[in-house]
Amino acid sequence: MAVAMVTAAVQQTPTIDEPVYVGAAAEYVYEHRLVHNPEHPPLGKLVIGTGVALADPQVDHSFTGDQGRLGRHLLYESGNDPWRLMLFARLPVIVLTLSFGLIVFAFARELAGATGGLVALSLYAFSPDVIAHGSLATLDVPAAGFVLASVWLLWRARHRPRWCVPLVGVALGAALATKMSALPVVPVVAALAAWSVWCARASAEATGPIEPRRRTLVRAVAGAGVVVLVAIGVVWGTYLVVDPRLRWVPQQHVPVVHGLRGLVVELLPLPEAYRDGMRIQFGFENHPWQGFLFGRLYTGSLWYYLPAALLVKTPLGTLVLWAAGSVTLVAVRRLRPAAPWLLVPAAVLLASAMLGSRDFGTRYAVFVPMFLAVAAGCVVAVRWRWAPLAVGAPVAVGALVLFVAVSSLRTYPYYLPYSNEAFGGPAKTRLRLHDSNVDWGQDLGRLANRLRERYPGERIWLVYKGSGVPSFYGIRAADPRRAPASEVRGLLVVSDSAAAKATGRLAELIDSGRPIDTVGHSITIYRR
Repeated sequence: MAVAMVTAAVQQTPTIDEPVYVGAAAEYVYEHRLVHNPEHPPLGKLVIGTGVALADPQVDHSFTGDQGRLGRHLLYESGNDPWRLMLFARLPVIVLTLSFGLIVFAFARELAGATGGLVALSLYAFSPDVIAHGSLATLDVPAAGFVLASVWLLWRARHRPRWCVPLVGVALGAALATKMSALPVVPVVAALAAWSVWCARASAEATGPIEPRRRTLVRAVAGAGVVVLVAIGVVWGTYLVVDPRLRWVPQQHVPVVHGLRGLVVELLPLPEAYRDGMRIQFGFENHPWQGFLFGRLYTGSLWYYLPAALLVKTPLGTLVLWAAGSVTLVAVRRLRPAAPWLLVPAAVLLASAMLGSRDFGTRYAVFVPMFLAVAAGCVVAVRWRWAPLAVGAPVAVGALVLFVAVSSLRTYPYYLPYSNEAFGGPAKTRLRLHDSNVDWGQDLGRLANRLRERYPGERIWLVYKGSGVPSFYGIRAADPRRAPASEVRGLLVVSDSAAAKATGRLAELIDSGRPIDTVGHSITIYRR
Protein backbone atom coordinates (compact mmCIF):
# COMPACT_ATOMS: atom_id res chain seq x y z
CA MET A 1 0.00 0.00 0.00
CA ALA A 2 2.85 2.37 0.85
CA VAL A 3 4.51 1.66 -2.49
CA ALA A 4 1.26 2.26 -4.39
CA MET A 5 0.56 5.55 -2.61
CA VAL A 6 4.09 6.91 -2.90
CA THR A 7 4.14 5.99 -6.60
CA ALA A 8 0.88 7.89 -7.12
CA ALA A 9 2.18 10.84 -5.10
CA VAL A 10 5.32 11.03 -7.23
CA GLN A 11 3.65 10.62 -10.63
CA GLN A 12 0.42 12.62 -10.32
CA THR A 13 0.13 16.35 -10.93
CA PRO A 14 -2.06 18.45 -8.58
CA THR A 15 -5.72 17.46 -8.48
CA ILE A 16 -8.43 20.10 -8.47
CA ASP A 17 -8.64 20.55 -4.67
CA GLU A 18 -5.01 20.05 -3.68
CA PRO A 19 -3.57 23.50 -4.56
CA VAL A 20 -6.25 25.12 -2.40
CA TYR A 21 -5.30 23.01 0.62
CA VAL A 22 -1.55 23.34 0.04
CA GLY A 23 -1.85 27.10 -0.36
CA ALA A 24 -3.93 27.41 2.81
CA ALA A 25 -1.48 25.13 4.64
CA ALA A 26 1.42 27.40 3.68
CA GLU A 27 -0.61 30.39 4.84
CA TYR A 28 -1.21 28.73 8.22
CA VAL A 29 2.43 27.71 8.69
CA TYR A 30 4.19 30.85 7.50
CA GLU A 31 1.69 33.63 8.17
CA HIS A 32 -0.37 32.26 11.09
CA ARG A 33 -3.63 33.64 9.83
CA LEU A 34 -7.04 32.32 8.83
CA VAL A 35 -7.97 33.81 5.48
CA HIS A 36 -8.47 31.25 2.73
CA ASN A 37 -10.53 28.04 2.55
CA PRO A 38 -12.71 28.65 5.64
CA GLU A 39 -15.20 26.02 4.42
CA HIS A 40 -12.82 23.39 5.83
CA PRO A 41 -11.36 23.55 9.36
CA PRO A 42 -7.58 23.78 9.79
CA LEU A 43 -6.39 20.41 11.17
CA GLY A 44 -6.13 18.45 7.91
CA LYS A 45 -4.35 21.37 6.30
CA LEU A 46 -1.99 21.62 9.28
CA VAL A 47 -1.12 17.96 8.67
CA ILE A 48 -0.43 18.82 5.03
CA GLY A 49 1.45 21.86 6.28
CA THR A 50 4.04 19.69 8.05
CA GLY A 51 5.08 18.39 4.63
CA VAL A 52 4.95 21.87 3.14
CA ALA A 53 7.24 23.14 5.91
CA LEU A 54 9.72 20.31 5.27
CA ALA A 55 9.80 21.28 1.58
CA ASP A 56 10.71 24.83 2.68
CA PRO A 57 9.06 26.63 -0.27
CA GLN A 58 9.33 30.27 -1.22
CA VAL A 59 6.15 32.03 -0.07
CA ASP A 60 4.89 35.32 -1.45
CA HIS A 61 3.61 37.15 1.63
CA SER A 62 2.19 39.96 -0.50
CA PHE A 63 -0.21 37.74 -2.47
CA THR A 64 -3.80 39.00 -2.56
CA GLY A 65 -6.11 36.70 -4.47
CA ASP A 66 -8.72 34.03 -3.98
CA GLN A 67 -7.99 30.52 -2.69
CA GLY A 68 -7.85 28.98 -6.15
CA ARG A 69 -5.19 31.44 -7.29
CA LEU A 70 -3.33 31.11 -3.98
CA GLY A 71 -2.36 27.47 -4.54
CA ARG A 72 -1.42 27.92 -8.19
CA HIS A 73 0.65 30.98 -7.29
CA LEU A 74 2.57 28.99 -4.67
CA LEU A 75 3.14 26.01 -6.95
CA TYR A 76 3.85 27.67 -10.30
CA GLU A 77 4.61 31.37 -9.84
CA SER A 78 6.79 31.64 -6.73
CA GLY A 79 9.92 29.86 -7.89
CA ASN A 80 9.04 26.50 -6.34
CA ASP A 81 9.26 23.01 -7.84
CA PRO A 82 5.61 21.83 -7.89
CA TRP A 83 6.62 18.16 -8.19
CA ARG A 84 8.71 18.33 -5.03
CA LEU A 85 6.28 20.52 -3.10
CA MET A 86 3.28 18.31 -3.90
CA LEU A 87 5.18 15.15 -2.92
CA PHE A 88 6.13 16.62 0.45
CA ALA A 89 2.55 17.86 1.00
CA ARG A 90 1.17 14.38 0.27
CA LEU A 91 3.57 12.39 2.45
CA PRO A 92 1.95 13.25 5.84
CA VAL A 93 -1.44 12.11 4.50
CA ILE A 94 0.17 8.86 3.31
CA VAL A 95 1.60 8.27 6.80
CA LEU A 96 -1.84 8.91 8.34
CA THR A 97 -3.49 6.53 5.88
CA LEU A 98 -1.06 3.76 6.76
CA SER A 99 -1.65 4.42 10.47
CA PHE A 100 -5.40 4.05 10.01
CA GLY A 101 -4.69 0.64 8.49
CA LEU A 102 -3.18 -0.41 11.81
CA ILE A 103 -6.41 0.66 13.52
CA VAL A 104 -8.42 -1.44 11.05
CA PHE A 105 -6.21 -4.42 11.88
CA ALA A 106 -6.39 -3.89 15.64
CA PHE A 107 -10.17 -3.41 15.63
CA ALA A 108 -10.84 -6.54 13.57
CA ARG A 109 -8.34 -8.59 15.58
CA GLU A 110 -10.16 -7.73 18.81
CA LEU A 111 -13.41 -8.93 17.27
CA ALA A 112 -12.33 -11.96 15.21
CA GLY A 113 -8.74 -12.82 16.09
CA ALA A 114 -5.52 -12.41 14.14
CA THR A 115 -6.93 -14.02 10.99
CA GLY A 116 -9.86 -11.61 10.96
CA GLY A 117 -7.45 -8.74 11.47
CA LEU A 118 -5.40 -9.81 8.46
CA VAL A 119 -8.49 -10.13 6.27
CA ALA A 120 -9.63 -6.64 7.27
CA LEU A 121 -6.16 -5.17 6.76
CA SER A 122 -5.89 -6.82 3.33
CA LEU A 123 -9.17 -5.29 2.16
CA TYR A 124 -8.10 -1.90 3.48
CA ALA A 125 -4.60 -2.06 2.02
CA PHE A 126 -5.84 -3.09 -1.44
CA SER A 127 -8.81 -0.67 -1.51
CA PRO A 128 -8.39 1.44 -4.68
CA ASP A 129 -10.38 4.30 -3.18
CA VAL A 130 -8.30 4.43 0.00
CA ILE A 131 -5.05 4.21 -1.97
CA ALA A 132 -6.19 6.87 -4.45
CA HIS A 133 -7.29 9.45 -1.90
CA GLY A 134 -4.80 8.47 0.79
CA SER A 135 -2.00 9.49 -1.58
CA LEU A 136 -3.34 13.02 -2.11
CA ALA A 137 -2.99 16.19 -0.04
CA THR A 138 -6.74 16.25 0.62
CA LEU A 139 -8.99 15.89 3.67
CA ASP A 140 -11.32 12.97 2.97
CA VAL A 141 -9.17 10.09 4.24
CA PRO A 142 -7.87 11.93 7.34
CA ALA A 143 -11.40 12.86 8.43
CA ALA A 144 -12.74 9.33 7.86
CA GLY A 145 -9.76 7.77 9.65
CA PHE A 146 -10.20 9.97 12.71
CA VAL A 147 -13.86 8.91 12.92
CA LEU A 148 -12.79 5.27 12.71
CA ALA A 149 -10.22 5.86 15.48
CA SER A 150 -12.91 7.39 17.72
CA VAL A 151 -15.20 4.40 17.22
CA TRP A 152 -12.39 1.90 17.89
CA LEU A 153 -11.53 3.73 21.12
CA LEU A 154 -15.23 3.67 22.04
CA TRP A 155 -15.19 -0.10 21.66
CA ARG A 156 -12.19 -0.32 23.97
CA ALA A 157 -13.85 2.06 26.43
CA ARG A 158 -16.22 -0.76 27.37
CA HIS A 159 -13.37 -2.09 29.51
CA ARG A 160 -11.20 0.98 30.19
CA PRO A 161 -13.48 4.02 30.10
CA ARG A 162 -11.28 6.27 32.23
CA TRP A 163 -8.46 6.21 29.69
CA CYS A 164 -10.35 5.69 26.46
CA VAL A 165 -13.24 8.15 26.76
CA PRO A 166 -11.05 11.30 26.68
CA LEU A 167 -9.12 9.82 23.73
CA VAL A 168 -12.43 9.29 21.94
CA GLY A 169 -13.04 13.02 22.30
CA VAL A 170 -9.59 13.78 20.89
CA ALA A 171 -10.17 11.55 17.84
CA LEU A 172 -13.68 12.89 17.26
CA GLY A 173 -12.43 16.45 17.63
CA ALA A 174 -9.70 15.72 15.08
CA ALA A 175 -12.36 14.56 12.61
CA LEU A 176 -14.47 17.68 13.22
CA ALA A 177 -11.39 19.87 12.90
CA THR A 178 -10.60 18.28 9.52
CA LYS A 179 -13.98 18.23 7.75
CA MET A 180 -17.39 19.51 8.77
CA SER A 181 -19.01 16.47 7.15
CA ALA A 182 -18.11 14.58 10.36
CA LEU A 183 -20.67 16.60 12.36
CA PRO A 184 -23.60 14.18 11.79
CA VAL A 185 -21.72 11.42 13.60
CA VAL A 186 -21.34 13.43 16.84
CA PRO A 187 -24.70 12.33 18.37
CA VAL A 188 -23.91 8.72 17.45
CA VAL A 189 -20.48 8.82 19.07
CA ALA A 190 -21.90 10.55 22.16
CA ALA A 191 -24.60 7.88 22.52
CA LEU A 192 -22.09 5.07 22.04
CA ALA A 193 -19.81 6.71 24.60
CA ALA A 194 -22.63 6.66 27.15
CA TRP A 195 -23.36 3.03 26.31
CA SER A 196 -19.67 2.09 26.58
CA VAL A 197 -19.45 3.59 30.07
CA TRP A 198 -22.67 1.81 31.05
CA CYS A 199 -21.26 -1.50 29.80
CA ALA A 200 -18.02 -0.88 31.69
CA ARG A 201 -19.89 -0.37 34.97
CA ALA A 202 -22.03 -3.45 34.32
CA SER A 203 -18.87 -5.48 33.73
CA ALA A 204 -17.31 -4.15 36.95
CA GLU A 205 -20.43 -5.02 38.92
CA ALA A 206 -20.15 -8.64 37.79
CA THR A 207 -16.97 -8.99 39.87
CA GLY A 208 -17.50 -6.31 42.53
CA PRO A 209 -20.13 -4.40 44.52
CA ILE A 210 -23.30 -3.38 42.74
CA GLU A 211 -23.53 0.34 42.03
CA PRO A 212 -26.91 2.15 42.14
CA ARG A 213 -28.42 2.40 38.68
CA ARG A 214 -28.80 6.17 38.97
CA ARG A 215 -25.07 6.60 39.58
CA THR A 216 -24.29 4.38 36.61
CA LEU A 217 -26.60 6.49 34.46
CA VAL A 218 -24.89 9.68 35.65
CA ARG A 219 -21.50 8.18 34.79
CA ALA A 220 -22.75 7.26 31.33
CA VAL A 221 -24.08 10.74 30.64
CA ALA A 222 -20.86 12.23 31.98
CA GLY A 223 -18.87 10.02 29.61
CA ALA A 224 -20.83 11.35 26.64
CA GLY A 225 -20.32 14.89 27.92
CA VAL A 226 -16.56 14.40 28.26
CA VAL A 227 -16.37 13.18 24.65
CA VAL A 228 -18.26 16.20 23.33
CA LEU A 229 -16.37 18.74 25.46
CA VAL A 230 -12.96 17.32 24.55
CA ALA A 231 -13.94 17.29 20.86
CA ILE A 232 -14.98 20.95 21.07
CA GLY A 233 -11.69 21.74 22.79
CA VAL A 234 -9.72 20.06 20.01
CA VAL A 235 -11.52 22.15 17.38
CA TRP A 236 -10.77 25.36 19.27
CA GLY A 237 -7.18 24.22 19.74
CA THR A 238 -6.59 23.76 16.01
CA TYR A 239 -7.76 27.30 15.29
CA LEU A 240 -5.59 28.66 18.11
CA VAL A 241 -2.56 26.83 16.71
CA VAL A 242 -3.03 28.69 13.43
CA ASP A 243 -3.70 32.08 15.00
CA PRO A 244 -3.62 32.47 18.82
CA ARG A 245 -5.54 35.75 18.45
CA LEU A 246 -8.27 34.11 16.32
CA ARG A 247 -8.40 37.01 13.89
CA TRP A 248 -11.12 36.36 11.37
CA VAL A 249 -12.30 38.65 8.60
CA PRO A 250 -14.03 36.74 5.76
CA GLN A 251 -12.35 37.29 2.38
CA GLN A 252 -15.19 35.67 0.46
CA HIS A 253 -18.95 35.92 0.52
CA VAL A 254 -20.53 34.20 3.53
CA PRO A 255 -24.19 33.44 2.81
CA VAL A 256 -26.93 34.00 5.35
CA VAL A 257 -28.41 30.69 6.50
CA HIS A 258 -32.02 30.70 7.67
CA GLY A 259 -34.28 28.21 9.40
CA LEU A 260 -33.15 25.22 11.42
CA ARG A 261 -29.73 25.15 9.75
CA GLY A 262 -29.12 28.77 10.68
CA LEU A 263 -30.17 28.12 14.27
CA VAL A 264 -27.84 25.13 14.55
CA VAL A 265 -24.93 27.15 13.19
CA GLU A 266 -25.59 29.98 15.65
CA LEU A 267 -25.79 27.63 18.65
CA LEU A 268 -22.63 25.62 17.94
CA PRO A 269 -19.97 26.43 20.58
CA LEU A 270 -17.24 26.64 17.96
CA PRO A 271 -15.09 29.48 16.55
CA GLU A 272 -16.76 32.02 14.30
CA ALA A 273 -14.50 30.99 11.42
CA TYR A 274 -15.81 27.42 11.77
CA ARG A 275 -19.43 28.60 11.79
CA ASP A 276 -18.84 30.83 8.76
CA GLY A 277 -17.32 27.81 7.05
CA MET A 278 -20.53 25.92 7.74
CA ARG A 279 -22.53 28.76 6.23
CA ILE A 280 -20.39 28.58 3.09
CA GLN A 281 -20.91 24.82 2.93
CA PHE A 282 -24.68 25.26 3.21
CA GLY A 283 -24.42 27.82 0.43
CA PHE A 284 -22.71 25.18 -1.73
CA GLU A 285 -25.62 22.85 -1.02
CA ASN A 286 -27.99 25.35 -2.64
CA HIS A 287 -25.96 25.46 -5.86
CA PRO A 288 -27.35 23.53 -8.88
CA TRP A 289 -24.33 21.25 -9.46
CA GLN A 290 -24.15 18.90 -12.41
CA GLY A 291 -23.72 15.15 -11.95
CA PHE A 292 -22.91 12.25 -14.26
CA LEU A 293 -23.93 8.64 -13.63
CA PHE A 294 -24.04 5.73 -16.09
CA GLY A 295 -23.83 8.07 -19.07
CA ARG A 296 -26.55 10.43 -17.85
CA LEU A 297 -25.73 14.10 -17.33
CA TYR A 298 -28.12 15.76 -14.88
CA THR A 299 -28.48 18.85 -12.73
CA GLY A 300 -28.99 18.41 -9.01
CA SER A 301 -28.28 15.23 -7.07
CA LEU A 302 -29.49 11.64 -7.00
CA TRP A 303 -29.99 10.03 -3.61
CA TYR A 304 -28.64 6.71 -4.89
CA TYR A 305 -25.53 8.20 -6.51
CA LEU A 306 -23.04 7.17 -3.82
CA PRO A 307 -24.25 3.55 -3.47
CA ALA A 308 -24.16 3.22 -7.27
CA ALA A 309 -20.68 4.75 -7.48
CA LEU A 310 -19.42 2.47 -4.70
CA LEU A 311 -20.81 -0.50 -6.61
CA VAL A 312 -18.72 0.50 -9.62
CA LYS A 313 -15.53 1.44 -7.80
CA THR A 314 -15.25 -1.32 -5.21
CA PRO A 315 -13.56 -4.66 -6.04
CA LEU A 316 -16.10 -7.43 -6.46
CA GLY A 317 -14.51 -9.60 -3.78
CA THR A 318 -14.68 -6.69 -1.35
CA LEU A 319 -18.40 -6.20 -2.03
CA VAL A 320 -19.05 -9.86 -1.21
CA LEU A 321 -17.02 -9.74 1.99
CA TRP A 322 -18.63 -6.46 3.07
CA ALA A 323 -22.07 -8.01 2.77
CA ALA A 324 -21.02 -11.25 4.49
CA GLY A 325 -19.30 -9.36 7.30
CA SER A 326 -22.30 -7.12 7.94
CA VAL A 327 -24.61 -10.14 8.12
CA THR A 328 -22.13 -11.91 10.41
CA LEU A 329 -22.07 -8.98 12.83
CA VAL A 330 -25.84 -9.10 13.18
CA ALA A 331 -26.28 -12.89 13.10
CA VAL A 332 -23.46 -14.18 15.34
CA ARG A 333 -24.34 -13.70 19.00
CA ARG A 334 -20.86 -12.98 20.34
CA LEU A 335 -20.24 -10.39 17.61
CA ARG A 336 -23.67 -8.75 17.79
CA PRO A 337 -22.63 -6.21 20.46
CA ALA A 338 -20.12 -4.74 17.97
CA ALA A 339 -22.72 -4.14 15.26
CA PRO A 340 -23.82 -0.69 16.52
CA TRP A 341 -20.20 0.46 16.75
CA LEU A 342 -19.35 -0.53 13.20
CA LEU A 343 -22.56 -0.25 11.22
CA VAL A 344 -24.42 2.70 12.74
CA PRO A 345 -21.71 5.41 12.36
CA ALA A 346 -21.01 4.28 8.79
CA ALA A 347 -24.74 4.26 7.98
CA VAL A 348 -25.30 7.73 9.45
CA LEU A 349 -22.34 9.23 7.58
CA LEU A 350 -23.41 7.55 4.34
CA ALA A 351 -27.00 8.77 4.71
CA SER A 352 -25.75 12.30 5.34
CA ALA A 353 -23.47 12.17 2.29
CA MET A 354 -26.30 10.80 0.13
CA LEU A 355 -28.42 13.83 1.04
CA GLY A 356 -25.73 16.22 -0.20
CA SER A 357 -26.06 18.15 -3.46
CA ARG A 358 -22.60 17.34 -4.87
CA ASP A 359 -22.39 14.04 -6.74
CA PHE A 360 -18.64 14.30 -7.28
CA GLY A 361 -17.23 10.97 -6.18
CA THR A 362 -16.85 8.14 -3.71
CA ARG A 363 -14.33 10.23 -1.76
CA TYR A 364 -17.35 11.55 0.14
CA ALA A 365 -17.89 7.96 1.35
CA VAL A 366 -14.28 6.85 1.82
CA PHE A 367 -15.16 5.87 5.40
CA VAL A 368 -17.14 2.93 4.00
CA PRO A 369 -14.04 0.90 2.96
CA MET A 370 -12.60 1.52 6.43
CA PHE A 371 -15.56 0.50 8.58
CA LEU A 372 -16.71 -2.36 6.39
CA ALA A 373 -13.20 -3.78 6.12
CA VAL A 374 -13.39 -4.35 9.88
CA ALA A 375 -16.84 -5.90 9.49
CA ALA A 376 -15.57 -8.14 6.68
CA GLY A 377 -12.82 -9.46 8.94
CA CYS A 378 -15.50 -10.86 11.22
CA VAL A 379 -16.50 -13.43 8.57
CA VAL A 380 -13.73 -15.75 9.78
CA ALA A 381 -15.30 -15.81 13.26
CA VAL A 382 -18.22 -17.96 12.04
CA ARG A 383 -17.94 -21.51 13.36
CA TRP A 384 -19.37 -23.97 10.83
CA ARG A 385 -20.56 -27.30 12.27
CA TRP A 386 -20.79 -29.05 8.91
CA ALA A 387 -17.30 -30.24 8.03
CA PRO A 388 -17.28 -29.27 4.31
CA LEU A 389 -18.30 -25.72 5.18
CA ALA A 390 -15.78 -25.56 8.01
CA VAL A 391 -13.06 -26.25 5.44
CA GLY A 392 -14.52 -24.45 2.45
CA ALA A 393 -15.45 -21.14 4.10
CA PRO A 394 -11.86 -20.09 4.98
CA VAL A 395 -10.74 -21.12 1.50
CA ALA A 396 -13.51 -19.01 -0.04
CA VAL A 397 -12.55 -16.01 2.09
CA GLY A 398 -8.92 -16.40 1.10
CA ALA A 399 -9.87 -16.68 -2.57
CA LEU A 400 -11.95 -13.49 -2.37
CA VAL A 401 -9.11 -11.59 -0.69
CA LEU A 402 -6.74 -12.81 -3.41
CA PHE A 403 -9.23 -11.69 -6.08
CA VAL A 404 -9.32 -8.23 -4.47
CA ALA A 405 -5.52 -8.07 -4.43
CA VAL A 406 -5.24 -9.03 -8.09
CA SER A 407 -7.93 -6.54 -9.12
CA SER A 408 -6.20 -3.75 -7.20
CA LEU A 409 -2.73 -4.58 -8.50
CA ARG A 410 -3.97 -4.66 -12.09
CA THR A 411 -4.97 -0.99 -11.91
CA TYR A 412 -1.58 0.13 -10.57
CA PRO A 413 -0.64 2.99 -10.71
CA TYR A 414 -3.98 4.41 -11.91
CA TYR A 415 -6.10 4.15 -8.75
CA LEU A 416 -8.34 7.22 -9.13
CA PRO A 417 -10.12 5.87 -12.28
CA TYR A 418 -10.48 2.32 -10.91
CA SER A 419 -13.68 0.39 -11.51
CA ASN A 420 -14.21 -3.32 -11.00
CA GLU A 421 -14.31 -6.01 -13.66
CA ALA A 422 -18.12 -6.09 -13.84
CA PHE A 423 -18.03 -2.51 -15.16
CA GLY A 424 -15.11 -2.95 -17.54
CA GLY A 425 -12.18 -1.89 -15.37
CA PRO A 426 -10.51 1.55 -15.22
CA ALA A 427 -10.60 2.03 -18.99
CA LYS A 428 -14.42 2.19 -18.89
CA THR A 429 -14.96 4.25 -15.73
CA ARG A 430 -15.30 7.47 -17.76
CA LEU A 431 -18.44 6.05 -19.40
CA ARG A 432 -20.23 5.77 -16.06
CA LEU A 433 -18.73 8.33 -13.65
CA HIS A 434 -16.84 11.61 -13.67
CA ASP A 435 -14.89 14.06 -11.51
CA SER A 436 -12.82 12.54 -8.66
CA ASN A 437 -14.05 9.06 -9.60
CA VAL A 438 -11.95 9.10 -12.76
CA ASP A 439 -10.46 12.44 -13.76
CA TRP A 440 -9.46 15.00 -11.15
CA GLY A 441 -6.72 16.69 -13.16
CA GLN A 442 -4.09 14.21 -11.96
CA ASP A 443 -2.59 13.24 -15.33
CA LEU A 444 -1.38 16.54 -16.77
CA GLY A 445 2.26 15.51 -16.34
CA ARG A 446 1.63 12.15 -18.00
CA LEU A 447 -0.12 13.95 -20.85
CA ALA A 448 2.92 16.17 -21.39
CA ASN A 449 5.16 13.08 -21.61
CA ARG A 450 2.78 11.35 -24.02
CA LEU A 451 2.55 14.34 -26.36
CA ARG A 452 6.31 14.78 -26.32
CA GLU A 453 7.04 11.10 -27.01
CA ARG A 454 4.31 10.18 -29.53
CA TYR A 455 3.07 13.42 -31.08
CA PRO A 456 5.98 15.88 -31.31
CA GLY A 457 5.32 19.01 -33.30
CA GLU A 458 1.56 18.46 -33.72
CA ARG A 459 -1.05 21.17 -33.15
CA ILE A 460 -2.70 20.68 -29.76
CA TRP A 461 -6.22 21.75 -28.79
CA LEU A 462 -6.79 21.21 -25.07
CA VAL A 463 -9.78 21.16 -22.73
CA TYR A 464 -8.23 20.34 -19.36
CA LYS A 465 -10.26 20.09 -16.16
CA GLY A 466 -7.87 20.57 -13.29
CA SER A 467 -5.71 22.93 -11.28
CA GLY A 468 -2.40 22.28 -13.03
CA VAL A 469 -0.88 24.79 -15.43
CA PRO A 470 -0.36 23.08 -18.82
CA SER A 471 2.32 25.50 -20.00
CA PHE A 472 4.52 24.65 -17.02
CA TYR A 473 4.73 21.06 -18.25
CA GLY A 474 5.59 22.15 -21.77
CA ILE A 475 2.11 21.80 -23.27
CA ARG A 476 1.43 24.52 -25.83
CA ALA A 477 -2.25 24.33 -26.68
CA ALA A 478 -5.28 26.42 -27.59
CA ASP A 479 -8.87 26.16 -26.40
CA PRO A 480 -10.99 24.61 -29.19
CA ARG A 481 -14.13 26.22 -27.81
CA ARG A 482 -12.81 29.64 -28.78
CA ALA A 483 -12.06 28.84 -32.42
CA PRO A 484 -14.27 28.01 -35.41
CA ALA A 485 -14.77 24.25 -35.77
CA SER A 486 -13.16 24.33 -39.21
CA GLU A 487 -9.87 25.50 -37.65
CA VAL A 488 -9.72 22.78 -35.00
CA ARG A 489 -7.38 20.40 -36.78
CA GLY A 490 -4.74 18.13 -35.25
CA LEU A 491 -5.00 16.65 -31.76
CA LEU A 492 -8.04 17.39 -29.62
CA VAL A 493 -7.17 16.54 -26.00
CA VAL A 494 -10.08 16.45 -23.56
CA SER A 495 -10.24 15.60 -19.87
CA ASP A 496 -12.80 12.85 -19.44
CA SER A 497 -14.68 14.85 -16.78
CA ALA A 498 -15.07 17.66 -19.31
CA ALA A 499 -16.11 15.17 -21.99
CA ALA A 500 -18.76 13.66 -19.70
CA LYS A 501 -20.39 17.08 -19.30
CA ALA A 502 -19.74 18.31 -22.85
CA THR A 503 -22.54 20.14 -24.62
CA GLY A 504 -22.76 22.44 -27.62
CA ARG A 505 -19.50 23.18 -29.45
CA LEU A 506 -17.33 20.80 -27.39
CA ALA A 507 -19.75 17.89 -27.83
CA GLU A 508 -19.77 18.45 -31.60
CA LEU A 509 -15.97 18.53 -31.75
CA ILE A 510 -15.70 15.30 -29.75
CA ASP A 511 -18.35 13.53 -31.84
CA SER A 512 -16.60 14.49 -35.08
CA GLY A 513 -13.17 13.42 -33.80
CA ARG A 514 -11.60 9.97 -33.78
CA PRO A 515 -10.26 8.73 -30.41
CA ILE A 516 -6.67 7.54 -30.87
CA ASP A 517 -5.15 7.45 -27.39
CA THR A 518 -5.84 7.71 -23.65
CA VAL A 519 -3.64 8.98 -20.83
CA GLY A 520 -4.04 7.47 -17.37
CA HIS A 521 -7.65 6.47 -18.15
CA SER A 522 -8.57 10.10 -17.46
CA ILE A 523 -7.68 12.06 -20.62
CA THR A 524 -8.67 11.11 -24.17
CA ILE A 525 -6.82 12.22 -27.30
CA TYR A 526 -8.86 12.62 -30.51
CA ARG A 527 -7.63 13.10 -34.03
CA ARG A 528 -9.36 15.79 -36.09
